[in-house]
Amino acid sequence: MLMDNRTSAVLIAVFGILAISSLCVAGYALFQLNEMQDSSDIGTDVFDSDAYYKRVQDYAAQIREKTDVVPEVAIVLGSGLGSFVEGMDVHTTIPYSSLEGFPVSTAPGHQGNFVLGTMAGKEIIVMQGRVHYYEGYPSTEVVLPLRVMHELGAKTLILTNAVGTINTDYEPGTFMVVEDHICLAPSPLIGPNIDQLGERFIPMNGAYDSLLREKLKGIAVEHGITLNKGRFIQTVGPQFETPAEIEAYRILGCDTVGMSSAIEAIAAHHCSMRVCDINCITNYAPGIGGAIPSSEEVQEMSKKMAKDLIVLLDDLIPMI
Repeated sequence: MLMDNRTSAVLIAVFGILAISSLCVAGYALFQLNEMQDSSDIGTDVFDSDAYYKRVQDYAAQIREKTDVVPEVAIVLGSGLGSFVEGMDVHTTIPYSSLEGFPVSTAPGHQGNFVLGTMAGKEIIVMQGRVHYYEGYPSTEVVLPLRVMHELGAKTLILTNAVGTINTDYEPGTFMVVEDHICLAPSPLIGPNIDQLGERFIPMNGAYDSLLREKLKGIAVEHGITLNKGRFIQTVGPQFETPAEIEAYRILGCDTVGMSSAIEAIAAHHCSMRVCDINCITNYAPGIGGAIPSSEEVQEMSKKMAKDLIVLLDDLIPMI
């Protein structure tokens, strides 16, 4: 039995090392891809931070022309969660497509609108659908909308996203608030620093606001909503993960997996925004109990969870 335990420990350690090595190789490959893509959207061979920030300012100015709302809180809605806006007093809806050169959502379940209004007595701006790295946008474009929301005045960012659960104790139909993350997508901070937004080198300790997490947990308990906490990993997509990848992520200590939000959290933290990320667990990750996920399954469960999400945020927003 002693030999068996030692053998098992060695095998687990070897598997973990191989998994980490594979992730490093994948990360380097994605970095190279990002280097080839970087900032072609603004017509230069090298990322021009000044030109990029001017775009942020210009988009914010265009939005200000359409609304008097000065948002304190920004909310990003994940797949199938667009009905959340039914719980707010909507003042203005601005399609991304109406802003020239702005990244547009192409993923199912992402309507592609800025929705501005009030909720629980606070002025807010909501992204009714996001853009993803897998849609072909560089990371800097993926986070452009949240930087615009920050420019409009938002100091707090609430992220929501549909995720698969790796932790078998966390069931589909429940929520998880993110304590920390692993990000496999290229950092949105690659390239010359945008000094107007934040410092060049930022520690990621405490990127997710602990006070907001605690308040959210109390709200969930009060309403009988299951809210776990844990570690999230963002993959690139658009393909779902392989069972082997999920096993590697489990060994790395991850509880949930998805294709968004971590790079948004990085960019928001760079802007000194308070960040809270609420994972909507829509399915078991590939290989967990034989699970084979689908986009339809994700969207269907997200729609069912939208009502509870409104309850959570309706109570959380006044506390911000």
